[in-house]
Amino acid sequence: MSTYNIFQIAIPEFKHIHDAKLQHDQAVELLKCIFKEIPKLSNQQLETIGLDKAIYDAIKHGMFEFIDEIIELYPEIIWRKDKKGRTLFANAIVLRQEKIFNHVFRLGEKQRITLLRHDIFRNNFLHLAAKLSPPSRLDHISGAALQMQRELQWFEELRRILPPKFEEELNENNRTPASLFSHEHKVLMKEGEKWMKNNAASCMVVATLISAVMFTSAFTVPGGIDEKTGSPIFLRSNAFLVFVMANSLSLFSSSTSVLVFLGVLTSHYAEKDFLQSLPAKSILGLFTLFFSIVTMMVAFGSAIFITLQERLAWVSIPVIILSTVPIAFFTLLQFPLLIEMLVSTYCCRIFDIPQTKLK
Repeated sequence: MSTYNIFQIAIPEFKHIHDAKLQHDQAVELLKCIFKEIPKLSNQQLETIGLDKAIYDAIKHGMFEFIDEIIELYPEIIWRKDKKGRTLFANAIVLRQEKIFNHVFRLGEKQRITLLRHDIFRNNFLHLAAKLSPPSRLDHISGAALQMQRELQWFEELRRILPPKFEEELNENNRTPASLFSHEHKVLMKEGEKWMKNNAASCMVVATLISAVMFTSAFTVPGGIDEKTGSPIFLRSNAFLVFVMANSLSLFSSSTSVLVFLGVLTSHYAEKDFLQSLPAKSILGLFTLFFSIVTMMVAFGSAIFITLQERLAWVSIPVIILSTVPIAFFTLLQFPLLIEMLVSTYCCRIFDIPQTKLK
């Protein structure tokens, strides 16, 4: 019995994986054979076989390997324009395929000249970046505000690369890139504002409730007050120290969260605000809200322990364990959004290329 048969018996999915890999390798070899023949064909023959449509579809679906092979075997393809006068480079921008854009840009100085070309509508590459992304690309991003942020990141990064004169050029509709961006993203911007305000309002209500409860509990300490001295009865208890610290931290962080989300609600919601200002405020607001929930549960657990430690100390254990449930729910529901905001705002660059301007 061969090794292949043994793996096939031991791992039922092995045959499916093997067949898929074999099919992929055969498809790559077939593509190589086809691409080797492309330089021999005339422009009319290339249009007949639908080369431009095939390249467009490959870019649209992010088929990096397809683009890599055709550039390697037929380097002149990067200069070829489709019926709209757009090169492979231009379509990578329109379809928001950063991997393909990065790959082509790294080919060298000579290939960067393609960035200075215009399509038949007199759109330069900054105009193309100003157009709204295809829905298939936007759907991968949570929330209209983060989608707007991604669109601004594309526009700003290309503006750093392209010559300054591109910012003033007009297309056939007499629009500059900035004007076209505002026009194309008018609806998305309103949706982003609505999404931000709804999220901020919901979180602000929770933060307000926490701060109110923590403020009240600061004056109704567990165990009560000694009538003779006016000091808390459990003042010397370690659990009481934990309660006081957790209560204070929860009050301060929830109050901070309220103020931050208030800042989000009263923002001007200009286009530039979606790039860094609004996401940064939301990140701070969500983080302080999460911290206030955690410290509130710590304060609650320590209060229960102080109250029951003399008679029913064992009851405090399951109660303290159950107090982690709200933290777990918040982590599951809101933490992914917080992480996504952090990554998109501070840890994500669309292009891994040197930010040098073309002349």
